[in-house]
Amino acid sequence: MIVMNLRYTGINGNARKFAEEMVKNGTVSAIRNEQGNLRYEYYIPLDDPETVLLIDAWENQEAIDIHHVSPMMNVIAKLREKYHLHMTAERYISDEAGIPETDKKFIKE
Repeated sequence: MIVMNLRYTGINGNARKFAEEMVKNGTVSAIRNEQGNLRYEYYIPLDDPETVLLIDAWENQEAIDIHHVSPMMNVIAKLREKYHLHMTAERYISDEAGIPETDKKFIKE
């Protein structure tokens, strides 16, 4: 699994408006229905209301590559421009071994 943490930052609530429009116009649902998408969720940090965090997870690089040439990318790009957003990205590849037993004791399920 590959996880992308994308932070969208703007002013005057524009990052939140961007995320809300992505949900409202159906783009989020369409992305979630793409083959290989495992997660596509927006979050707002408590200490930074001008930023929205997108956690975007995919089965593999091939699924991401297909997503990147999909029509949704044009919608996303236009909305980023509309709301004058800046972004940063972090990429993580899952540890196939999973969560170590020594860490599991800190997780309440």
